[in-house]
Amino acid sequence: MGSDAKDLTGPDLAGGLPLGALADRQPFAGHLRGEPVILVKCDGEVFALGAHCSHYGGPLAQGLVVHDEIRCPWHHAAFDLRTGDATRAPALNPIPTYGVTLRDGRVVVGEKRERDPLTPVVPLRSRPDWPSRVVIAGAGAAGSSAAEMLRRLGYSGSIALIDPVVSEPVDRPNLSKDYLAGSAAEDWIPLRPPGFYEHHGIERMPDAVAGLDPAARTISLAGGARLRWDRLLLATGASPIELSVPGGDLPHVRLLRTLEDSRSVIDLAGRARQAVVIGSSFIGMEVAASLAARGLPVRVVSRDRVPFEKTLGSEIGGDVRNRFEARGICFHPGTRPLRITATEVYLDDGTRHSADLVVVGIGVRPRVSLAIEAGLRVHDGVEVDEFLETSHPGIYAAGDIASWPDSRTGRRLRVEHWVVAERQGQTAARNMLGERRRFDAVPFFWTSFPGMDWGLNYVGHADRARQASRRTGRGVTLYHEDGRIRGVATVGNDTASLLAERTLEERSR
Repeated sequence: MGSDAKDLTGPDLAGGLPLGALADRQPFAGHLRGEPVILVKCDGEVFALGAHCSHYGGPLAQGLVVHDEIRCPWHHAAFDLRTGDATRAPALNPIPTYGVTLRDGRVVVGEKRERDPLTPVVPLRSRPDWPSRVVIAGAGAAGSSAAEMLRRLGYSGSIALIDPVVSEPVDRPNLSKDYLAGSAAEDWIPLRPPGFYEHHGIERMPDAVAGLDPAARTISLAGGARLRWDRLLLATGASPIELSVPGGDLPHVRLLRTLEDSRSVIDLAGRARQAVVIGSSFIGMEVAASLAARGLPVRVVSRDRVPFEKTLGSEIGGDVRNRFEARGICFHPGTRPLRITATEVYLDDGTRHSADLVVVGIGVRPRVSLAIEAGLRVHDGVEVDEFLETSHPGIYAAGDIASWPDSRTGRRLRVEHWVVAERQGQTAARNMLGERRRFDAVPFFWTSFPGMDWGLNYVGHADRARQASRRTGRGVTLYHEDGRIRGVATVGNDTASLLAERTLEERSR
Protein backbone atom coordinates (compact mmCIF):
# COMPACT_ATOMS: atom_id res chain seq x y z
CA MET A 1 0.00 0.00 0.00
CA GLY A 2 1.40 3.39 -0.95
CA SER A 3 1.82 6.32 1.42
CA ASP A 4 0.11 9.69 1.21
CA ALA A 5 2.19 12.28 -0.62
CA LYS A 6 2.50 14.29 2.58
CA ASP A 7 4.29 11.33 4.23
CA LEU A 8 6.99 11.15 1.55
CA THR A 9 10.30 12.95 2.09
CA GLY A 10 13.44 13.29 0.04
CA PRO A 11 13.78 12.77 -3.71
CA ASP A 12 11.87 10.44 -5.99
CA LEU A 13 14.28 7.55 -6.54
CA ALA A 14 12.65 6.38 -9.77
CA GLY A 15 15.24 8.30 -11.78
CA GLY A 16 18.17 7.20 -9.64
CA LEU A 17 20.41 9.16 -7.28
CA PRO A 18 24.06 10.23 -7.57
CA LEU A 19 26.19 7.88 -5.49
CA GLY A 20 27.98 10.91 -4.06
CA ALA A 21 24.78 12.00 -2.34
CA LEU A 22 25.14 9.10 0.13
CA ALA A 23 27.35 9.42 3.19
CA ASP A 24 28.76 6.19 4.56
CA ARG A 25 26.48 4.53 7.13
CA GLN A 26 24.05 7.47 7.11
CA PRO A 27 20.45 6.57 6.16
CA PHE A 28 19.14 8.63 3.26
CA ALA A 29 15.36 9.16 2.90
CA GLY A 30 13.60 9.06 -0.45
CA HIS A 31 10.58 7.45 -2.06
CA LEU A 32 9.72 5.12 -4.92
CA ARG A 33 6.34 4.59 -6.53
CA GLY A 34 4.57 6.31 -3.69
CA GLU A 35 6.33 4.44 -0.88
CA PRO A 36 9.01 5.73 1.52
CA VAL A 37 12.42 4.14 1.05
CA ILE A 38 15.80 4.58 2.72
CA LEU A 39 19.20 4.08 1.12
CA VAL A 40 22.24 3.06 3.17
CA LYS A 41 25.80 2.95 1.85
CA CYS A 42 27.85 0.52 3.91
CA ASP A 43 31.31 -0.92 3.18
CA GLY A 44 31.10 -0.10 -0.50
CA GLU A 45 27.61 -1.48 -1.06
CA VAL A 46 24.29 0.34 -1.26
CA PHE A 47 21.12 -1.09 0.22
CA ALA A 48 17.51 0.03 -0.23
CA LEU A 49 14.90 -0.80 2.40
CA GLY A 50 11.45 0.21 3.58
CA ALA A 51 11.65 3.41 5.58
CA HIS A 52 9.48 2.42 8.54
CA CYS A 53 10.10 -0.03 11.39
CA SER A 54 7.70 -2.97 11.32
CA HIS A 55 7.08 -2.63 15.06
CA TYR A 56 5.35 0.75 15.51
CA GLY A 57 6.40 2.45 12.26
CA GLY A 58 9.41 4.32 13.61
CA PRO A 59 11.37 6.41 11.04
CA LEU A 60 14.45 4.38 10.08
CA ALA A 61 15.91 7.43 8.33
CA GLN A 62 16.57 8.70 11.86
CA GLY A 63 18.01 5.37 12.96
CA LEU A 64 21.57 4.20 13.59
CA VAL A 65 23.60 1.87 11.38
CA VAL A 66 25.62 -0.60 13.47
CA HIS A 67 27.72 -3.17 11.61
CA ASP A 68 25.34 -4.67 9.01
CA GLU A 69 22.01 -3.60 10.50
CA ILE A 70 19.92 -0.48 10.99
CA ARG A 71 18.32 0.22 14.36
CA CYS A 72 15.02 1.99 14.92
CA PRO A 73 15.20 5.19 17.00
CA TRP A 74 11.95 4.55 18.84
CA HIS A 75 12.28 1.13 20.47
CA HIS A 76 15.66 -0.16 19.22
CA ALA A 77 14.45 -2.87 16.88
CA ALA A 78 17.03 -3.75 14.23
CA PHE A 79 16.97 -4.98 10.64
CA ASP A 80 19.54 -6.66 8.43
CA LEU A 81 20.61 -4.24 5.69
CA ARG A 82 20.87 -6.99 3.09
CA THR A 83 17.74 -9.02 3.79
CA GLY A 84 15.45 -6.71 5.78
CA ASP A 85 15.16 -9.44 8.40
CA ALA A 86 14.17 -8.32 11.91
CA THR A 87 17.34 -9.13 13.84
CA ARG A 88 16.37 -7.61 17.19
CA ALA A 89 13.06 -7.41 19.03
CA PRO A 90 10.64 -5.75 19.47
CA ALA A 91 10.20 -5.94 15.69
CA LEU A 92 8.97 -9.36 14.57
CA ASN A 93 8.35 -8.76 10.86
CA PRO A 94 10.98 -8.03 8.22
CA ILE A 95 10.90 -4.79 6.28
CA PRO A 96 10.82 -4.81 2.47
CA THR A 97 14.04 -4.59 0.50
CA TYR A 98 14.62 -3.31 -3.03
CA GLY A 99 17.03 -4.31 -5.73
CA VAL A 100 19.88 -1.84 -6.21
CA THR A 101 22.20 -1.38 -9.17
CA LEU A 102 24.94 1.18 -9.80
CA ARG A 103 24.79 2.69 -13.28
CA ASP A 104 27.01 5.52 -14.51
CA GLY A 105 27.67 6.74 -10.99
CA ARG A 106 24.01 6.67 -10.03
CA VAL A 107 22.09 4.45 -7.64
CA VAL A 108 19.10 2.89 -9.37
CA VAL A 109 16.46 1.30 -7.14
CA GLY A 110 14.65 -1.72 -8.54
CA GLU A 111 11.83 -4.05 -7.60
CA LYS A 112 10.41 -4.36 -4.11
CA ARG A 113 10.91 -7.69 -2.30
CA GLU A 114 8.73 -8.92 0.57
CA ARG A 115 8.42 -12.26 2.31
CA ASP A 116 6.66 -14.17 5.06
CA PRO A 117 8.02 -13.22 8.52
CA LEU A 118 8.84 -16.84 9.44
CA THR A 119 10.48 -17.80 6.16
CA PRO A 120 14.14 -18.53 6.94
CA VAL A 121 16.59 -16.23 5.17
CA VAL A 122 19.47 -18.63 5.66
CA PRO A 123 18.13 -21.58 7.68
CA LEU A 124 20.38 -23.47 10.01
CA ARG A 125 21.33 -26.84 8.63
CA SER A 126 19.24 -29.54 10.27
CA ARG A 127 21.37 -31.79 12.46
CA PRO A 128 20.78 -35.26 13.88
CA ASP A 129 20.87 -33.87 17.43
CA TRP A 130 18.07 -31.39 16.80
CA PRO A 131 15.11 -32.01 19.09
CA SER A 132 12.07 -33.65 17.56
CA ARG A 133 9.70 -31.88 19.97
CA VAL A 134 10.00 -28.48 21.66
CA VAL A 135 7.53 -27.52 24.37
CA ILE A 136 7.17 -23.90 25.48
CA ALA A 137 5.35 -23.11 28.73
CA GLY A 138 4.00 -19.56 28.38
CA ALA A 139 2.90 -17.63 25.30
CA GLY A 140 3.94 -14.14 26.38
CA ALA A 141 6.82 -12.15 24.96
CA ALA A 142 9.50 -14.80 25.58
CA GLY A 143 7.45 -17.86 24.66
CA SER A 144 5.88 -16.57 21.45
CA SER A 145 9.14 -15.05 20.18
CA ALA A 146 10.95 -18.34 20.87
CA ALA A 147 8.37 -20.32 18.91
CA GLU A 148 8.66 -17.93 15.97
CA MET A 149 12.45 -17.96 16.02
CA LEU A 150 12.52 -21.75 15.84
CA ARG A 151 10.60 -21.58 12.57
CA ARG A 152 12.69 -18.66 11.31
CA LEU A 153 15.78 -20.82 11.78
CA GLY A 154 14.30 -23.58 9.65
CA TYR A 155 13.30 -25.94 12.45
CA SER A 156 10.57 -28.26 11.14
CA GLY A 157 9.94 -30.35 14.26
CA SER A 158 6.99 -30.18 16.65
CA ILE A 159 6.39 -26.98 18.65
CA ALA A 160 3.77 -26.82 21.41
CA LEU A 161 3.01 -23.38 22.85
CA ILE A 162 1.12 -23.79 26.13
CA ASP A 163 -0.67 -20.96 27.93
CA PRO A 164 -3.91 -20.78 29.94
CA VAL A 165 -4.85 -17.51 28.21
CA VAL A 166 -7.12 -18.49 25.34
CA SER A 167 -6.63 -15.35 23.22
CA GLU A 168 -3.79 -14.94 20.75
CA PRO A 169 -0.53 -13.50 22.14
CA VAL A 170 -0.84 -9.71 22.34
CA ASP A 171 1.29 -6.57 22.41
CA ARG A 172 1.20 -6.27 26.18
CA PRO A 173 2.95 -2.87 26.53
CA ASN A 174 0.06 -1.28 24.65
CA LEU A 175 -2.58 -2.62 27.04
CA SER A 176 -1.77 0.15 29.53
CA LYS A 177 -1.04 2.84 26.93
CA ASP A 178 -2.84 3.74 23.70
CA TYR A 179 -5.33 0.87 23.74
CA LEU A 180 -6.42 1.70 27.29
CA ALA A 181 -6.55 5.40 26.39
CA GLY A 182 -8.86 4.66 23.46
CA SER A 183 -6.46 5.85 20.76
CA ALA A 184 -5.55 2.39 19.41
CA ALA A 185 -8.05 -0.08 17.96
CA GLU A 186 -8.18 -3.58 19.40
CA ASP A 187 -7.26 -5.18 16.08
CA TRP A 188 -3.81 -3.59 16.54
CA ILE A 189 -3.20 -5.49 19.79
CA PRO A 190 -2.71 -9.15 18.72
CA LEU A 191 0.87 -9.86 17.73
CA ARG A 192 -0.30 -12.07 14.89
CA PRO A 193 -3.50 -12.50 12.85
CA PRO A 194 -5.87 -15.42 13.56
CA GLY A 195 -4.50 -18.73 12.34
CA PHE A 196 -0.91 -17.47 12.05
CA TYR A 197 0.60 -19.98 14.47
CA GLU A 198 -1.37 -22.89 13.07
CA HIS A 199 -0.31 -21.92 9.53
CA HIS A 200 3.32 -22.18 10.63
CA GLY A 201 2.89 -25.47 12.44
CA ILE A 202 2.98 -24.04 15.97
CA GLU A 203 0.44 -25.87 18.13
CA ARG A 204 -1.27 -23.53 20.60
CA MET A 205 -2.60 -25.32 23.65
CA PRO A 206 -4.91 -23.26 25.93
CA ASP A 207 -4.02 -25.00 29.17
CA ALA A 208 -1.85 -24.56 32.25
CA VAL A 209 1.22 -26.60 33.12
CA ALA A 210 0.49 -28.44 36.37
CA GLY A 211 3.71 -30.37 36.82
CA LEU A 212 7.18 -30.97 35.43
CA ASP A 213 9.26 -34.14 35.60
CA PRO A 214 12.79 -33.30 34.40
CA ALA A 215 14.04 -36.89 34.65
CA ALA A 216 11.25 -38.27 32.48
CA ARG A 217 11.24 -35.17 30.27
CA THR A 218 7.49 -34.77 30.60
CA ILE A 219 5.07 -32.09 31.69
CA SER A 220 1.54 -32.54 32.99
CA LEU A 221 -1.24 -30.16 32.02
CA ALA A 222 -4.12 -29.06 34.20
CA GLY A 223 -6.52 -30.57 31.66
CA GLY A 224 -5.03 -34.01 32.20
CA ALA A 225 -2.73 -34.32 29.19
CA ARG A 226 0.89 -35.39 29.55
CA LEU A 227 3.49 -34.24 27.03
CA ARG A 228 7.01 -35.43 26.37
CA TRP A 229 9.65 -32.93 25.32
CA ASP A 230 13.18 -32.99 23.98
CA ARG A 231 13.72 -29.33 24.79
CA LEU A 232 11.60 -27.30 27.19
CA LEU A 233 11.41 -23.53 27.59
CA LEU A 234 9.94 -22.10 30.77
CA ALA A 235 8.49 -18.69 29.92
CA THR A 236 5.77 -18.50 32.53
CA GLY A 237 6.20 -14.76 33.15
CA ALA A 238 5.00 -12.93 36.23
CA SER A 239 1.74 -12.35 38.08
CA PRO A 240 0.62 -8.91 39.25
CA ILE A 241 0.64 -8.48 43.03
CA GLU A 242 -2.87 -8.25 44.42
CA LEU A 243 -3.92 -5.65 46.97
CA SER A 244 -4.41 -7.38 50.32
CA VAL A 245 -6.70 -4.93 52.09
CA PRO A 246 -10.40 -5.15 52.96
CA GLY A 247 -12.32 -4.50 49.75
CA GLY A 248 -9.36 -5.34 47.54
CA ASP A 249 -11.44 -8.05 45.86
CA LEU A 250 -14.41 -5.84 44.97
CA PRO A 251 -15.46 -5.99 41.30
CA HIS A 252 -14.37 -2.41 40.54
CA VAL A 253 -10.83 -3.09 41.83
CA ARG A 254 -8.78 -4.35 38.90
CA LEU A 255 -5.30 -5.57 37.99
CA LEU A 256 -3.92 -5.14 34.48
CA ARG A 257 -1.90 -7.87 32.79
CA THR A 258 -3.95 -9.39 29.98
CA LEU A 259 -6.14 -8.17 27.13
CA GLU A 260 -9.17 -9.28 29.14
CA ASP A 261 -7.96 -7.14 32.07
CA SER A 262 -7.62 -4.09 29.83
CA ARG A 263 -11.07 -4.64 28.33
CA SER A 264 -12.52 -4.82 31.83
CA VAL A 265 -10.86 -1.54 32.89
CA ILE A 266 -12.11 0.15 29.72
CA ASP A 267 -15.64 -1.05 30.43
CA LEU A 268 -15.53 0.24 34.00
CA ALA A 269 -13.96 3.53 32.89
CA GLY A 270 -16.93 4.14 30.62
CA ARG A 271 -19.23 4.19 33.64
CA ALA A 272 -16.91 5.62 36.30
CA ARG A 273 -16.83 9.16 37.69
CA GLN A 274 -13.55 9.00 39.64
CA ALA A 275 -10.56 6.65 39.37
CA VAL A 276 -7.83 5.85 41.86
CA VAL A 277 -4.59 4.17 40.80
CA ILE A 278 -2.70 2.33 43.53
CA GLY A 279 1.03 2.41 42.88
CA SER A 280 3.32 4.70 40.86
CA SER A 281 5.06 1.94 38.92
CA PHE A 282 5.46 2.22 35.15
CA ILE A 283 2.19 0.33 34.70
CA GLY A 284 0.48 2.50 37.30
CA MET A 285 1.56 5.77 35.71
CA GLU A 286 0.68 4.60 32.20
CA VAL A 287 -2.78 3.60 33.45
CA ALA A 288 -3.23 6.95 35.21
CA ALA A 289 -2.34 8.86 32.03
CA SER A 290 -4.59 6.64 29.89
CA LEU A 291 -7.62 7.06 32.17
CA ALA A 292 -7.05 10.82 32.29
CA ALA A 293 -6.92 10.82 28.48
CA ARG A 294 -10.42 9.33 28.59
CA GLY A 295 -11.55 12.33 30.65
CA LEU A 296 -11.65 10.64 34.05
CA PRO A 297 -10.44 12.47 37.18
CA VAL A 298 -7.55 10.37 38.52
CA ARG A 299 -5.74 10.13 41.84
CA VAL A 300 -2.47 8.24 42.33
CA VAL A 301 -1.81 6.65 45.72
CA SER A 302 1.79 5.58 46.30
CA ARG A 303 4.27 4.93 49.08
CA ASP A 304 6.92 6.70 46.99
CA ARG A 305 7.51 10.45 47.14
CA VAL A 306 7.69 10.72 43.35
CA PRO A 307 7.18 8.12 40.59
CA PHE A 308 10.14 5.95 39.62
CA GLU A 309 12.33 7.40 42.38
CA LYS A 310 13.91 4.05 43.25
CA THR A 311 14.77 3.16 39.67
CA LEU A 312 15.32 6.47 37.87
CA GLY A 313 15.95 8.94 40.67
CA SER A 314 14.13 11.92 42.12
CA GLU A 315 14.82 14.35 39.24
CA ILE A 316 13.09 12.31 36.54
CA GLY A 317 10.45 11.25 39.05
CA GLY A 318 9.79 14.87 39.92
CA ASP A 319 9.46 15.79 36.25
CA VAL A 320 6.91 13.02 35.76
CA ARG A 321 4.87 14.11 38.76
CA ASN A 322 4.88 17.74 37.63
CA ARG A 323 3.67 16.80 34.16
CA PHE A 324 0.90 14.63 35.57
CA GLU A 325 -0.21 17.30 38.01
CA ALA A 326 -0.36 19.79 35.14
CA ARG A 327 -2.91 17.44 33.54
CA GLY A 328 -5.00 17.53 36.71
CA ILE A 329 -3.89 14.17 38.13
CA CYS A 330 -3.67 14.33 41.93
CA PHE A 331 -0.93 12.53 43.91
CA HIS A 332 -1.02 11.16 47.45
CA PRO A 333 2.65 10.35 48.11
CA GLY A 334 3.81 8.37 51.12
CA THR A 335 0.40 6.78 51.61
CA ARG A 336 -1.22 3.40 51.19
CA PRO A 337 -4.83 2.20 51.15
CA LEU A 338 -6.31 0.76 54.35
CA ARG A 339 -9.63 -0.37 52.90
CA ILE A 340 -11.81 0.04 49.84
CA THR A 341 -15.58 0.28 49.65
CA ALA A 342 -17.90 0.38 46.67
CA THR A 343 -17.54 4.16 46.48
CA GLU A 344 -14.40 5.20 48.40
CA VAL A 345 -10.74 4.46 49.13
CA TYR A 346 -9.53 5.03 52.70
CA LEU A 347 -5.84 5.93 53.12
CA ASP A 348 -3.53 5.57 56.10
CA ASP A 349 -3.14 9.35 56.37
CA GLY A 350 -6.74 9.57 57.52
CA THR A 351 -8.19 10.79 54.24
CA ARG A 352 -10.78 9.11 52.06
CA HIS A 353 -11.47 9.64 48.38
CA SER A 354 -14.31 8.83 46.04
CA ALA A 355 -13.57 6.03 43.56
CA ASP A 356 -15.78 3.77 41.48
CA LEU A 357 -12.75 2.45 39.57
CA VAL A 358 -9.54 1.34 41.28
CA VAL A 359 -6.57 -0.02 39.30
CA VAL A 360 -3.74 -1.69 41.20
CA GLY A 361 -0.17 -1.46 39.89
CA ILE A 362 2.14 -2.34 42.76
CA GLY A 363 4.46 -4.76 40.99
CA VAL A 364 4.62 -8.37 39.88
CA ARG A 365 6.01 -11.68 41.14
CA PRO A 366 7.76 -14.16 38.84
CA ARG A 367 5.90 -17.45 38.40
CA VAL A 368 8.60 -19.84 39.59
CA SER A 369 6.57 -22.46 41.49
CA LEU A 370 6.80 -24.94 38.62
CA ALA A 371 10.60 -24.67 38.58
CA ILE A 372 10.82 -24.98 42.38
CA GLU A 373 8.66 -28.08 42.48
CA ALA A 374 10.77 -29.63 39.71
CA GLY A 375 13.95 -29.08 41.72
CA LEU A 376 15.53 -26.49 39.43
CA ARG A 377 17.88 -23.97 40.97
CA VAL A 378 15.87 -20.87 41.91
CA HIS A 379 16.98 -17.67 43.63
CA ASP A 380 15.19 -14.45 42.72
CA GLY A 381 14.08 -16.22 39.58
CA VAL A 382 15.03 -19.38 37.76
CA GLU A 383 18.82 -19.44 37.52
CA VAL A 384 20.17 -19.93 34.01
CA ASP A 385 23.65 -19.89 32.51
CA GLU A 386 24.83 -17.50 29.81
CA PHE A 387 23.02 -19.65 27.24
CA LEU A 388 19.73 -19.43 29.21
CA GLU A 389 19.85 -23.12 30.19
CA THR A 390 18.68 -24.00 33.70
CA SER A 391 20.36 -26.30 36.18
CA HIS A 392 18.78 -29.26 34.35
CA PRO A 393 20.09 -29.95 30.82
CA GLY A 394 17.52 -29.43 28.11
CA ILE A 395 15.37 -27.05 30.15
CA TYR A 396 15.70 -23.35 29.37
CA ALA A 397 14.11 -20.26 30.93
CA ALA A 398 13.47 -16.79 29.52
CA GLY A 399 11.58 -13.62 30.32
CA ASP A 400 10.45 -12.33 33.70
CA ILE A 401 11.44 -15.52 35.53
CA ALA A 402 15.01 -15.83 34.21
CA SER A 403 17.98 -14.85 36.37
CA TRP A 404 21.04 -14.72 34.13
CA PRO A 405 24.75 -13.92 34.69
CA ASP A 406 25.44 -10.40 33.42
CA SER A 407 28.90 -10.04 31.87
CA ARG A 408 28.95 -6.27 32.48
CA THR A 409 28.42 -6.23 36.23
CA GLY A 410 29.46 -9.76 37.20
CA ARG A 411 26.10 -10.19 38.96
CA ARG A 412 22.91 -12.02 38.18
CA LEU A 413 20.10 -9.96 36.69
CA ARG A 414 16.39 -10.55 36.41
CA VAL A 415 14.66 -7.87 34.37
CA GLU A 416 10.91 -7.53 33.88
CA HIS A 417 10.93 -5.79 30.50
CA TRP A 418 9.06 -6.77 27.34
CA VAL A 419 11.98 -6.33 24.94
CA VAL A 420 14.37 -8.28 27.18
CA ALA A 421 11.87 -11.14 27.32
CA GLU A 422 11.48 -11.21 23.54
CA ARG A 423 15.23 -11.19 22.97
CA GLN A 424 15.78 -13.91 25.54
CA GLY A 425 13.13 -16.07 23.88
CA GLN A 426 14.87 -15.67 20.55
CA THR A 427 18.27 -16.52 22.04
CA ALA A 428 16.85 -19.54 23.88
CA ALA A 429 15.38 -20.82 20.60
CA ARG A 430 18.79 -20.68 18.97
CA ASN A 431 20.39 -22.51 21.86
CA MET A 432 17.72 -25.20 21.97
CA LEU A 433 18.91 -26.02 18.45
CA GLY A 434 22.51 -26.22 19.63
CA GLU A 435 23.78 -22.82 18.52
CA ARG A 436 25.33 -21.94 21.94
CA ARG A 437 24.78 -18.20 21.67
CA ARG A 438 25.37 -16.15 24.83
CA PHE A 439 22.64 -13.80 25.94
CA ASP A 440 24.48 -10.49 26.30
CA ALA A 441 21.98 -7.95 24.96
CA VAL A 442 21.95 -4.59 26.71
CA PRO A 443 18.58 -4.35 28.54
CA PHE A 444 16.18 -1.80 27.07
CA PHE A 445 12.74 -0.53 27.96
CA TRP A 446 10.51 2.40 27.11
CA THR A 447 7.50 4.06 28.61
CA SER A 448 5.14 6.72 27.30
CA PHE A 449 2.01 8.41 28.58
CA PRO A 450 -1.06 8.91 26.36
CA GLY A 451 -2.18 12.51 26.11
CA MET A 452 1.26 13.81 27.05
CA ASP A 453 4.10 14.73 24.74
CA TRP A 454 6.57 12.84 26.90
CA GLY A 455 8.21 9.43 26.77
CA LEU A 456 11.32 7.80 28.16
CA ASN A 457 13.85 5.23 26.93
CA TYR A 458 16.27 3.44 29.22
CA VAL A 459 19.23 1.29 28.17
CA GLY A 460 21.49 -0.72 30.46
CA HIS A 461 20.98 -1.67 34.07
CA ALA A 462 22.20 0.04 37.22
CA ASP A 463 21.55 -1.51 40.61
CA ARG A 464 19.10 0.76 42.40
CA ALA A 465 21.01 0.51 45.70
CA ARG A 466 24.38 1.38 44.14
CA GLN A 467 23.53 3.87 41.43
CA ALA A 468 24.19 7.58 41.28
CA SER A 469 22.63 9.71 38.55
CA ARG A 470 23.86 12.76 36.67
CA ARG A 471 22.01 14.82 34.11
CA THR A 472 23.98 15.97 31.10
CA GLY A 473 21.40 18.12 29.30
CA ARG A 474 19.33 17.47 26.16
CA GLY A 475 17.17 15.00 28.04
CA VAL A 476 19.98 12.59 28.98
CA THR A 477 20.59 11.14 32.46
CA LEU A 478 23.55 8.87 33.17
CA TYR A 479 23.46 6.23 35.91
CA HIS A 480 26.81 5.37 37.44
CA GLU A 481 27.67 2.34 39.49
CA ASP A 482 31.14 1.71 40.92
CA GLY A 483 32.49 4.57 38.81
CA ARG A 484 31.17 3.24 35.49
CA ILE A 485 28.15 4.20 33.42
CA ARG A 486 25.70 1.31 33.63
CA GLY A 487 22.48 2.88 32.40
CA VAL A 488 21.28 5.84 30.35
CA ALA A 489 17.80 7.37 30.41
CA THR A 490 16.72 9.70 27.63
CA VAL A 491 13.65 11.89 27.19
CA GLY A 492 12.99 13.12 23.65
CA ASN A 493 16.46 12.20 22.44
CA ASP A 494 16.25 8.98 20.46
CA THR A 495 19.67 9.40 18.87
CA ALA A 496 21.36 9.63 22.27
CA SER A 497 19.55 6.47 23.37
CA LEU A 498 20.78 4.51 20.34
CA LEU A 499 24.34 5.79 20.78
CA ALA A 500 24.28 4.89 24.48
CA GLU A 501 23.16 1.36 23.67
CA ARG A 502 25.99 0.94 21.17
CA THR A 503 28.53 2.30 23.66
CA LEU A 504 27.37 -0.05 26.41
CA GLU A 505 27.64 -2.98 23.98
CA GLU A 506 31.17 -2.04 22.97
CA ARG A 507 32.33 -1.65 26.55
CA SER A 508 31.19 -5.16 27.39
CA ARG A 509 33.37 -6.78 24.71
